[in-house]
Amino acid sequence: MTRDGAGLSMVEKSWMVLDAFAPGGGPMRLTELADRAGLPRSTVHRLLTRLVEVGSVERSADGFHLGRKLFELGAMVPVERGLRNAALPFMEDLYIATHEAVHMGVMDGYDVVYVEKIYGHAVFSMPSRVGGRLPLTCTAIGKAMLAFAEPEFVEAVLAQPLRRLTRHSVVDPGRLADALAEIQVSGIAYEYEEVQAGGGSLAAPVFEQGKVVAALSVAVPVARFHPVRLAPAVKTAALGLSRQLSRSTRPAGGR
Repeated sequence: MTRDGAGLSMVEKSWMVLDAFAPGGGPMRLTELADRAGLPRSTVHRLLTRLVEVGSVERSADGFHLGRKLFELGAMVPVERGLRNAALPFMEDLYIATHEAVHMGVMDGYDVVYVEKIYGHAVFSMPSRVGGRLPLTCTAIGKAMLAFAEPEFVEAVLAQPLRRLTRHSVVDPGRLADALAEIQVSGIAYEYEEVQAGGGSLAAPVFEQGKVVAALSVAVPVARFHPVRLAPAVKTAALGLSRQLSRSTRPAGGR
């Protein structure tokens, strides 16, 4: 791809502009969007005009923002919608049991994509957000899913340079492999200041018909990082959701 986007379709260029809003969604100025998308300002201005007209982007005094139309479309994605609907009662139970921030995430490539989140009452800034991405290898949710993923996929992840978000992030493949083996035995994954300083999380995998499809977690400040208290609640919620998902996909007439 050339810097000016020559040879790309209008759809591809439009997506590059929308993707340039990541991770916060705005507000952003025209020049910033053009720089991040790698497209000429004139091209981005033309695309933004059309995107504003159809509601995918909104404009305010602060700049451009992603529009409500994208939120409406995202909420209709069938896989995530069905998973979120099934998960919310168990996430609410987990929040009641812990009073901490609760997350659900799924795997997409080498990342976790967060599809639902319940915020705790305590003020605790976290980099996770619904629709956001973080590396599989740094997050408790990612490790919980990775531990039960296909061996070929795990080998591919371990063969890549492991991303570092903080000085505590595990970047040694051998250490990560050992951690995944422990998760397979215990059914619970941990991260302690690997995503951000001052925070930690615990997660358990969610299965559908024996295949890992998601994970649930609680995220806490390090002062409240008490695995003995939190782990049973996380595992109970994940197990309940796994049973619910497996029942809902059981073939007709099955026992």
